[in-house]
Amino acid sequence: MASYCSLLYVGIFLPAVVLCYAVVPQRHRGKVLLAASYAFFWSVSGKLVVFLLASSFSLHHFGLWLTHVQEERDRMLAAADKAERKAVRAAFQRRLRRILLFAVLLHIGTLVTLKYAAFFSVNLNRLLDAFRLPFTLPVPAFLLPIGISFYSLQAVSYLIDVYRGTVRADRNLGRLMLFLGFFPQIMEGPICRYGQTALPLWEGRPLTWKNLTFGMQRILFGMMKKIVIADRLNILIKNVFSSPATFDGGITALAMVCYTCQLYMEFSGTMDVVIGSAEIFGIRLPENFRQPFFSASIQEFWMRWHITLGAWFKDYIFYPLSMSGPLKKLTGAARRRLGSHFGPLLAGSVALFAVWLCNGLWHGAGWQYIFFGLYHFALILCGSLTAPLSQRIAGALHIDRDAGPWRMFRIARTALLVCVGELFFRADGLRAGLSMFRRMVTDFSLRSFTDGTFLGLGMDKHDFFIVIVAVLLVFAVGLVRERGISLRETVARQHIAVRWSVYYAAILFVIIFGAYGIGYVPVDPIYAAF
Repeated sequence: MASYCSLLYVGIFLPAVVLCYAVVPQRHRGKVLLAASYAFFWSVSGKLVVFLLASSFSLHHFGLWLTHVQEERDRMLAAADKAERKAVRAAFQRRLRRILLFAVLLHIGTLVTLKYAAFFSVNLNRLLDAFRLPFTLPVPAFLLPIGISFYSLQAVSYLIDVYRGTVRADRNLGRLMLFLGFFPQIMEGPICRYGQTALPLWEGRPLTWKNLTFGMQRILFGMMKKIVIADRLNILIKNVFSSPATFDGGITALAMVCYTCQLYMEFSGTMDVVIGSAEIFGIRLPENFRQPFFSASIQEFWMRWHITLGAWFKDYIFYPLSMSGPLKKLTGAARRRLGSHFGPLLAGSVALFAVWLCNGLWHGAGWQYIFFGLYHFALILCGSLTAPLSQRIAGALHIDRDAGPWRMFRIARTALLVCVGELFFRADGLRAGLSMFRRMVTDFSLRSFTDGTFLGLGMDKHDFFIVIVAVLLVFAVGLVRERGISLRETVARQHIAVRWSVYYAAILFVIIFGAYGIGYVPVDPIYAAF
């Protein structure tokens, strides 16, 4: 069961879970989802399920430990006089911080060890060799549990929320295990908070016709993105990125755009299947995409792309850092010297740098991922630094920045910058990415589109035509959503003949134009590898 868009998942596993869920009493439905989640995890990771179990058990223990200390603190504060309360509060705060630090380090340390130990060892060995030191570090090779980057962040968010007092520690181990390992989201997210999904998952909400049909609509749309577009583009992308020196800048630019399209269609398509699967059970998972390619700036783009990851970094890294004592002092001093715009920006850029460094590393253990994160950090910082100047220039030239033509230019500019970032993201290492970018800039040519090279990359004219039609369909749906119109609600209000005509047309479109069979290699879940 390598993909949520596989026939095994959509045609066998998910219907079997829905059937079991429907026939058991409501009080046991959460247990059905829990059993299904661990069966699913076992099918993709085998014995590595022990890591998910260990994370769940430790989460349960540390959450209760934090709550126990908080209750003890409250009892002592109630019994202490006014003069003693400050000292009591400070002592317990130190104790709570030590528990939280230990718990977070345990979860993040496991992630770092399994995912990054080899990367750090290789680079430290290069450094040792550069200084001619007579020893080397062993390079470990660990098996990585699928989805560990996602459920580790969920675990940390739960611990911090319990520490902050925004949620109470859950005494129900099964409910906590289900929150962490719910099968539709375990591989690629979205990254949920305890308050969003834990209680609805466990209470066993009734199955309804609306949830069933809306969930299947969402699943079908996601499968179209994945199977028709992402899988069809896969051969071309693999051919170019596996031997980039073979092609000129024109083909490199084509592959860059195709990969950006593939990544979006694969990831957002998977999110459609994930959210649709949860919707069948009455669970509303948070949206992870909101038409990102309608963004007029890089900052706006990242508010629309992988939304739950950005929200996690904002709440648990950016805000805590920017509100820390040293950075608050820096903000105050910088505001006095640099003014109300550039002063806070100086301190905020420190927190922003940490966010984007972590963002790059979260995506993978490689210099190209670090470069990818810092590339977006530089773009966002430059945008913030130049915002006053660009606004003054636009005002002087009487340019309405939100007017149609100017906004279209900003959207196109943002899309180009995103594509460049994805070139480095997909390249086989940072050096390969720099080489491809250099070739794209210095050796750009259209000759490969006329001498036969273009159609020798694994896609023929029919493939390109199908991709263009499907992308235009996704674009049209996004445009309607941008205008606040719910297509699913609109279709649901139509006559039954119209509704089922739309459903059958969509099913046939996926069946007829899906990229499978001889010559096609399905895209492995891209974000599951992160």
